[in-house]
Amino acid sequence: MTVALITGSAGLIGAETSRFFADKGLEIVGIDNDMRSHFFGKEASTVWSRRRLEKDLRNYLHIDEDIRDQDSMSSLFQRYGDEIGVVIHTAAQPSHDWAAQDPHTDFTVNANGTLNLLEMTRRNCAEAVFIFVSTNKVYGDTPNRLPLIELEKRFELETEHRFHSNGIDESMSIDHNLHSLFGASKAAADLLVQEYGRYFGLKTACFRGGCLTGPGHSGAELHGFLAYLMKCAVEDRPYTVFGYNGKQVRDNLHSWDLANAFWEVFQSPRVAEVYNMGGGRESNCSMLEAIDMCEEMTGRSLRWSYKDLSRVGDHMWWIGDLTRFRTHYPNWQVTRNVPQILQEIMEGLAERGMAAP
Repeated sequence: MTVALITGSAGLIGAETSRFFADKGLEIVGIDNDMRSHFFGKEASTVWSRRRLEKDLRNYLHIDEDIRDQDSMSSLFQRYGDEIGVVIHTAAQPSHDWAAQDPHTDFTVNANGTLNLLEMTRRNCAEAVFIFVSTNKVYGDTPNRLPLIELEKRFELETEHRFHSNGIDESMSIDHNLHSLFGASKAAADLLVQEYGRYFGLKTACFRGGCLTGPGHSGAELHGFLAYLMKCAVEDRPYTVFGYNGKQVRDNLHSWDLANAFWEVFQSPRVAEVYNMGGGRESNCSMLEAIDMCEEMTGRSLRWSYKDLSRVGDHMWWIGDLTRFRTHYPNWQVTRNVPQILQEIMEGLAERGMAAP
């Protein structure tokens, strides 16, 4: 049976992908050591998700190891060898705020860990597809140079700016800008994934994600925009909006849609591809718009406050252009928009025992 080796398998994207590929008949080997709880505290732990995977999936094996450990990764890849048909690398330190607190851990997880996985793939299963979850933060703050207009509840691109009318595409430079340390470590990993494709011929793909979200997200203040916002709304917690008057815009993609995109690549892989991936023009919102939706769904006012301190390297406006991916994989589509995603997140919180008092 073909093995899908999935890192960060208990996280939002990893768990969704484990279920998706298991349903397709693959054997899932999931690697996750719950580093998310180290990054963001106990409430961000993914142990609950791991337990669900082990309970629900007969063809799921969990490996509690660290991707930075060369010996353990080498042993694991040697064990399965060319049975590995796809490596889907979702594990990461995902917060640019957290990265500044511990740059060494951020870089070793994001860059060194990725290098380990690429090298083990090259040595043990060179025909496997290698899929990497990168980030739009590799573009640094270059998107903030786009001509934006300020509307009542969001920033929007000037209508006459024809080059990015469908969103930001992959031609935007990742150089000569402010990335944050997280953006730099992910850019290093992103380039490594591309290079192992171009230099060694591995079938690699980088997905530069916008806001990737869904009910499986263990949302925390430093990571997980929609999930944490809805958690605060449901549990009547205070929420802080940082900078840009709450009008910063993000596109939001459901984790199922991303897992489906991975499947499309696995079925018809290319070499050294890069895709901007998110909700695009079909699924996006500003902070203020998301707050309005949460209040309407929960029937209560969110206790939010504003801090006039924008996060370093943060984007004022990000909507990804999905044209390149759709050109290569025309059967793929966005299936859920922001209101539908928020509804699923609210229902997921209720299932886990978190409900509005």
